[in-house]
Amino acid sequence: MDNEKNSPERKIEKKIQSDVEKKIKAKEEQDDIMFGLGVFGIIGWSISIPTLLGIFLGIYLDETFPLGFSWTLTLLFIGVIVGCLNAWYWVKQKSDKD
Repeated sequence: MDNEKNSPERKIEKKIQSDVEKKIKAKEEQDDIMFGLGVFGIIGWSISIPTLLGIFLGIYLDETFPLGFSWTLTLLFIGVIVGCLNAWYWVKQKSDKD
């Protein structure tokens, strides 16, 4: 029986099985990493675009209609809130699918 456990065929079988498991694990982790990077990018853009639009609109309104408060700061704040809600909605939709 000891000869069967230490036979060259058994060693090769164990090595192949180990390699297969490592490749499967690496592929799964790579998919997770790529998915994570994709989510990070989508979340970043979904927050930054409304924020930048709010800033640009605020600058325009500050120059066109000067008032006692800053349109830029107000719309910056609103843009961040809208962006965060947008990101939250996207992540919620993505997690419900999976």
